[in-house]
Amino acid sequence: MKAVLGLENGQYFFGEGFGVEGKTSGELVFTTQMTGYMEALTDPGYHGQVLLFTYPLIGNYGVDRENFQNPRVWAEGCVIHELCRKPAQSSPLHTFFEENGLIGVAGIDTRHLTISIREQGTVRAALVTGSDDWEAAVDLAQKSPDISSRSLIPDVSCKKPWHQPGNGPRIAVLDLGIKANILKSLSSRGGDLHVFPHDTKADEILACRPDGLFISNGPGDPMQAKAAIEAVRELTGQIPIFGTCMGNLVCGLSLGADYRKMKFGHRGSNQPVRGTDGRILITSQNHGFVIDDQTLPEGCRMTYVNCNDGTLEGFEDSSLGICCVQFVPEAHAGPCEMEREYFDKMFRRMV
Repeated sequence: MKAVLGLENGQYFFGEGFGVEGKTSGELVFTTQMTGYMEALTDPGYHGQVLLFTYPLIGNYGVDRENFQNPRVWAEGCVIHELCRKPAQSSPLHTFFEENGLIGVAGIDTRHLTISIREQGTVRAALVTGSDDWEAAVDLAQKSPDISSRSLIPDVSCKKPWHQPGNGPRIAVLDLGIKANILKSLSSRGGDLHVFPHDTKADEILACRPDGLFISNGPGDPMQAKAAIEAVRELTGQIPIFGTCMGNLVCGLSLGADYRKMKFGHRGSNQPVRGTDGRILITSQNHGFVIDDQTLPEGCRMTYVNCNDGTLEGFEDSSLGICCVQFVPEAHAGPCEMEREYFDKMFRRMV
């Protein structure tokens, strides 16, 4: 099937389409993970984005449904170099795309594209399958809204509160697009989970008498999470507050810190961070915005910093009971120490 990828800067790339005929657009971002392509595609944090995989072969172990982070794919489209059509196990990726009305393109020079994004920054892109009309693809990319202008969190958040019983601390979870592995990490430690929609008021959260509040990951610009920022601001100092990824950004903004959009963000399962004790840890990440550590209020201290660019990867304020990280400790794509370190610390602070 004919396909073309168009960029807002006028560049275009022909490839081989897979999935269904159609068109899609969003912010083009790359992820450096070598496995876990289905975990990435089903991560609600990629809503509004076209996902480019830097690893050259995708689909070699088929569709790994047991590790889906959400029942559906949230990435707007998929860009890869080579598609494996005969995986070692499970159903092929292209069949899954066809059955679920998804759009992807293979045969793209992903190395060139990744280098371009690293040099120029993220760009808006459009995928057209069933056609090689590059002018239409470029035009669609240029008309695609900037991700910071889009309110994406309501799409991925739960619509009403729900409860997952546990015999441990009662945890209020603010769902901004929560991943399945976060729920597993919390429930495996006995967490009694009360999950709330993204726009839940502070008094509704307090009504469940939680031992702590956890703010989840989510897509888009954190400033769009206005209701969550306000709820966290009101609850700060009343109960312990924790967050990962978007949750870290929401906590920082609730304290009055500034943030900025990164040139191309951190996405993948091999991102190094350094703790205050000097340890170097390999983490999984998915974020394109970061809190400016210089604007954190007095009392906050950085707990982790990115080894590549020095950006903030975590902070805490013991007097306010806040402890957040920018990476995603629940993913543990290889090393598992960050999952244990962060969530074990979280549960100790709620006891």
